[in-house]
Amino acid sequence: MPGNLCVVAGALGVAGRAVLEQLEPRRDCEIVALSRRKPDLATRARFLAVDLTDSGQTRRALADVGGVTRVFFAAYAPRPSLAGEVAPNVDMLVNLVDAVEAASPGLRHVAIVQGSKWYGNHLGPYRTPAREDDPRHMPPNFYYDQQDWLEARQRGKAWSWSSWRPHGLCGLSVGSSMNQLHALAVYATVSRELGLPLRFPGSPGAFRAIYQFTDARLLARAMIWAADRPECANRAFNITNGEFERWENLWPALAACFGMEPGPVQSISL
Repeated sequence: MPGNLCVVAGALGVAGRAVLEQLEPRRDCEIVALSRRKPDLATRARFLAVDLTDSGQTRRALADVGGVTRVFFAAYAPRPSLAGEVAPNVDMLVNLVDAVEAASPGLRHVAIVQGSKWYGNHLGPYRTPAREDDPRHMPPNFYYDQQDWLEARQRGKAWSWSSWRPHGLCGLSVGSSMNQLHALAVYATVSRELGLPLRFPGSPGAFRAIYQFTDARLLARAMIWAADRPECANRAFNITNGEFERWENLWPALAACFGMEPGPVQSISL
């Protein structure tokens, strides 16, 4: 990426941090990281504290960041309902692309992180293997709104987009509610403190279903690689580690990691 300036939005989340860390050792690009929090890692990136839901603040923060060539969008604004997530998450993408385009006419690529909710895994069983062109489920789903806006915005422009759909994303992020490993570790620790066996908190179907994981580092490397490849322009990509698992087979090993006995399924909300 010679002569490139990469913007990483949501730079302290699971996916964004992985992108930041993969870019860190490269000397063919500069890095601007966007987050509402201060960095908790050593980095050469220029960190900007910005609320991407605020269009004015986003434009002001990026007004002097000219020459952006690639945007890696991994920001996420959780809300209590699926419908409530649509507006803020679309706004963040719109505001960022607006601000970058205004200051950087040489923009070449925008990559966004989605996930298996695209296929409705949060609603119940869905078709497997999932294909990138599978029919959408009934909305709301902010991924769809982001995707539709991004495709419409890109038409006739010199830059391209890519969208990424990991399954069971795992990686390092301090305080992230989206880190599956953190949630499981906290759940196991509390269960052990209460003297309980490690019961599977999901549904019986999820316990037995085929599952896949995606290492955040793999996702980041793929996003960075594809940003330079014309053959990857304007395409969506499923991405996993390539290994099939079932929670019922993993559960005894996970319990052993915490010195616990594995328990049966007991569905609760975490």
